[in-house]
Amino acid sequence: MAVSHPNQGTAIDPVKASVDWWDTCSRAAEIGWTRAVGMHAINAAATRRTDELLRFARLQSPFYRDRWRGLRSARLSLCDVPAVTKAELMARFDDWATDRSVTSRAVAEFLADRSHIGQLFLGEYLVWKSSGSTAEPGIFVQDRAALAVYDALLAVEMQSPRVASRYAWGFLAQGGRAALVVATGDHFASIASWQRVCRGTPWPNARAFSVMEPIRDLVTQLNEYQPAFLASYPTTLALLADERRAGRLTISPTCIWSGGEYLSASSRAAIERAFGAIVVNEYGASECMSVAHSCAEGRLHVNGDWVVLEPVDRDHRPTLVGEASHTALLTNLANRIQPIIRYDLGDSITVSPTPCACGSPLPSIRAEGRRDDVVSLRARDGQYVRLSPLALTTVVEDVAVNQRFQLVQCAPDRIDVRLAVSEPGQRSAQWHAVQRALSQYLARQSLDNVELRLDSQPPVADPRSGKAREVVARPETTDNH
Repeated sequence: MAVSHPNQGTAIDPVKASVDWWDTCSRAAEIGWTRAVGMHAINAAATRRTDELLRFARLQSPFYRDRWRGLRSARLSLCDVPAVTKAELMARFDDWATDRSVTSRAVAEFLADRSHIGQLFLGEYLVWKSSGSTAEPGIFVQDRAALAVYDALLAVEMQSPRVASRYAWGFLAQGGRAALVVATGDHFASIASWQRVCRGTPWPNARAFSVMEPIRDLVTQLNEYQPAFLASYPTTLALLADERRAGRLTISPTCIWSGGEYLSASSRAAIERAFGAIVVNEYGASECMSVAHSCAEGRLHVNGDWVVLEPVDRDHRPTLVGEASHTALLTNLANRIQPIIRYDLGDSITVSPTPCACGSPLPSIRAEGRRDDVVSLRARDGQYVRLSPLALTTVVEDVAVNQRFQLVQCAPDRIDVRLAVSEPGQRSAQWHAVQRALSQYLARQSLDNVELRLDSQPPVADPRSGKAREVVARPETTDNH
């Protein structure tokens, strides 16, 4: 039932939910059939969907129509069109959308009310926000067809032999309780999509837990809940694995989902050993929920029937197979409300030159996404408290809107804050807001003794990747605590 204000969310319509469920099932069947046939069918499906998307965007999106005005070809191909950035799309938000009722003003009013998290905007669209490592704010709208595709891709993944038996056991023996540990306080992709699924299905055994909670409290809550399935960021899963090895966390999930950050092979193995569970690693973004997924060999396989991912150099020229790219251009073939076409994702990827031993026909990659550090801070009593980097960045992003920043742990009880602010007056106001928010968060973690300092220099890029990490723990501050 729709609520009165036109920009507010709507409750789940049971008829539409039924239609969406059938759409997801048909999509899953189509994905399974296409991949069973092999790479020829996968490429054919991607080519057909790319052609359809380009024609649709040219007709329905004023932004792309203007951007491609000089392209005379009646039938465009991806190599014909220029790359786009988040800043460009956000600057022309209203013209980018293919539904004229989707405006920046209407969406902003919707996002301002956090009770709308997971509800449908205008009864049709799911909306979430993201800043990522660039601090450039992003607002992304997903249509029902795209959501059905994301659900179908996950369903196909859960049907794989490696996952299916563990998934079934989690339901039969452990009640199917699912726990998501993420940032829950705003319209972020993870919590918004989770709330949508929970509201639209009769699955009562699903709970979201805030990554902002002190680790001791989070452990207590998870011990009480005893989830069969656990999903979170790699760094948070690593922290929980430490608690499991120490005997404080007593949950035994059968399947663990990881996403939102880079997951190394060693971290994955350590998490699996600690919990005695398999880890399914999802590589996605706010611009496209499911770009790639992991297999039993630990590789990431691109969902090439629904995603085009182009590894390129600084000038957006293709890189060689086996060579690490500077960035990647993403084309989301599922979403029509905000066409994502050759979008500069910012992640470095490397396409594997050899087929994967798992037998999947999908191309496999190595992706270098967010690689922030876990920080280990010393409390007044001498005990060390480890903090998720995504918890720290969430605190800062909530007050340092549109600003690039970097948190550097310089000592066991000190964090330096770097802000990319040029105007002195704005810099002072921004620093006081960040200092206040971080101090409050650290106090809740029993770290009120930690000193916060404003660094005179701006965020510094990593010399290898050329990108600035948001949370950095200097080697001399890290230990085994």
